Amino acid sequence: MKFEVILAGFGGQGILFAGNLLAQAGMEAGLQVTFLPVYGPEMRGGTCNCTVVLSDREIASPVVTRPKALLIMNRPSFEKFVPCLVRGGLAVVNRSLIPEECAVEFPGRRFLFVPADDLAEEEGHPGLGNMAALGALVAASGVVPPEKVLSGLKGLLPPERKHLFEPNRKVFRRGYEFVERNSSTAVRR
Repeated sequence: MKFEVILAGFGGQGILFAGNLLAQAGMEAGLQVTFLPVYGPEMRGGTCNCTVVLSDREIASPVVTRPKALLIMNRPSFEKFVPCLVRGGLAVVNRSLIPEECAVEFPGRRFLFVPADDLAEEEGHPGLGNMAALGALVAASGVVPPEKVLSGLKGLLPPERKHLFEPNRKVFRRGYEFVERNSSTAVRR
């Protein structure tokens, strides 16, 4: 098994945190892991991305040019990374910011449009759309058990931010459950 995913969105949307958390969950699940963040002017509102590779075998390179999966939080990231997605690959897309019509230009790929920002807002945590999207990605791909993500979350939060565990957990579950409830209609080809 080898799962290669690029996570992308605006700086400040928690893309690097979500990628780091997925990598941590992979380690806790006993997988080989690479996490490659991209830093730069993205922290000022530009597009930010990272690559995570999870495998049951040794990983030769953390660089991924043709991912099998995407987690996309904004339109510029959609336009940049969806053309790179392998045919048959899965893109989890933030429907709160990206209309479903965008997928028409990319036949042969699977799209899961999740109202990530809206789900976070409904939980009272508008800045945690990344966690809803991550929950959806984990549910749709089955790459790691959800409990590994939550135990990884406990380990990643510094002591002064431990109070953020429960909001992150709730929003992650909302994204996960969105896919469980809508599994027959959620993925659009």
